[in-house]
Amino acid sequence: MKKLWIGCVSLALLAACSESNNEVAEMAEPAAPSETADAFVARVNEELRELSRETGAAAWVRATYITEDTAILSSLARERYAKWHSETVEQAMAYDDMELAPETRRAIELLKLGTSLPTPNDPAKRRELTQIATEMTGMYGAGKYCRSENDCISGTELELLMQEVRDYDELLELWEGWREISVPMREKFERYVELANEGAGTLGYGNLGELWRAGFDMSPDEFRAETDRLWEQVKPLYDELHCHVRAELGEVYGADKVPQDGPIPAHILGNMWAQEWAPLYDLLEPYPGVSDLDVDSTLKTKNYSPQEMVRSAENFYVSLGMPRLPETFWTRSQFSKPRDREVVCHASAWGLDGGNDLRIKMCINQTYDELRVIYHELGHNYYQGAYKERPPLFQGGAHGGFHEAIGDTVVLSMTPGYLEEVGLIGSAEESEQAVINRQMQMALNSIAFLPFGKLIDEWRWAVFAGEVSPENYNKSWWEMRTRYQGIAPAVERTEDHFDPGAKYHVPGNVSYTRYFLASILQFQFHRSLCEIAGHEGELHACSIYRNEDAGEKFYAMLEAGQSAPWQDTLEKLTGTREMDASAIIDYFAPLMAYLEEQNEGRTCGW
Repeated sequence: MKKLWIGCVSLALLAACSESNNEVAEMAEPAAPSETADAFVARVNEELRELSRETGAAAWVRATYITEDTAILSSLARERYAKWHSETVEQAMAYDDMELAPETRRAIELLKLGTSLPTPNDPAKRRELTQIATEMTGMYGAGKYCRSENDCISGTELELLMQEVRDYDELLELWEGWREISVPMREKFERYVELANEGAGTLGYGNLGELWRAGFDMSPDEFRAETDRLWEQVKPLYDELHCHVRAELGEVYGADKVPQDGPIPAHILGNMWAQEWAPLYDLLEPYPGVSDLDVDSTLKTKNYSPQEMVRSAENFYVSLGMPRLPETFWTRSQFSKPRDREVVCHASAWGLDGGNDLRIKMCINQTYDELRVIYHELGHNYYQGAYKERPPLFQGGAHGGFHEAIGDTVVLSMTPGYLEEVGLIGSAEESEQAVINRQMQMALNSIAFLPFGKLIDEWRWAVFAGEVSPENYNKSWWEMRTRYQGIAPAVERTEDHFDPGAKYHVPGNVSYTRYFLASILQFQFHRSLCEIAGHEGELHACSIYRNEDAGEKFYAMLEAGQSAPWQDTLEKLTGTREMDASAIIDYFAPLMAYLEEQNEGRTCGW
């Protein structure tokens, strides 16, 4: 019988999924099922439909109203879902050795992977894990850096300051200050790893990292090799960008602060986590004043409200032939930071009630960066709305990277021509210098992000696998960040700190590789959609705005959800079954030539 490598599909295959299967080996053989596999899947879909309403509502309230009470409600809902999932997966194992229709087999395997936080079977441990998860996200959401008792700065405010401030020492103060919020998480995180690994073991996986990597229609080891292959495709472009940025920052801060043969200090790259460097554009602009896409000024001059910024994004999707967002989206979303309560401002899209209740959660500011985030988040919403007619077990992206790539693909169509057409800029200059400027601005976001997008989970995979012990959490974190990103802290960081926890996705238990894959797929999707749209010319100049032929193909991919292996879904849009980063190299060809020229005679690498 053909096996799906979504996850481990039978007890006989557990040895291939885990190095340690003692606990699993001792499990009793599952009792003969009382219903057919198809009946089981149908029942699970109905139960999941109802349960998701409760868990989704509790999670939303917790994220938009952080109190001790909402923490209790969220924790109880998580616990209830975890109990249901654990019990249902145990029932599902009775079908492991049966011959099943491919769709039924896929549904059962997706059920096993239906949680990013599997819990132990023991009720007390299950409760403990869900409480820890709730507490860590709450600590992050409510985190502040306090210079004094009456001078506290929220995480959102700190992010803006990191973009705006240029003073080396002040940036370092803000950078260190935010990382104090994660110190109390360290002990909780250690226990979370223990309990989550135990939960993954109940599903037949050696650790949580193996479970996360199993959700990509290939074995966990094959998937790890796949991320390495994709990184090698784009690494030459990143290396050239790093070399140039380091040289320019050396001119700003001096070679004593930015050594020209080593990593860049982590706090001076315009972002709290050095994951995107776009705020440095004013220091790095290749040809000053040429084709300045000053969308920020337009947003402020015309006083765009958060709702109007969201409407702009919706109009793009509608121009492709997609439906308008439901009215409840506008009444139930969080667009601005409330004045009366703590919320998680980190942008997110929500498909509650099986995709019938679409929302976003943001604290929107009048900036071009925020506008692009909105276009990205609506990509999630349109994906959720497109596959809502699928059974709940098939309501998801073809894989996690697909979900993140949809909105990012649309963002690539926010060309100067598009921005001019919708009134967000004046006339757009199309000279060679203008192209280099725009590509530099983009690369400081998308290319700078690539190694960060890869390493967040790579560090956690090592932690979950026991390759990194709690005594070396911070040491290994910075070793990996230096190896991939070529950055380093400007001050000593010890094991008294817990710097990974200062990034939302770590305490939030959100797998991150999807963002790395999305950064690859968005360009691959863009190239294919531009071909469908009949675009002629350089890839970076293409916008699919108002092209319903491209929109039809795009939406058909969204409607498929998770009903088929991602390779099948990818092939229908792109003609290939393999993720391919060559579209990135095609897109940024003008910038690559510029960077190679600028870096002649420089010492690159670190």
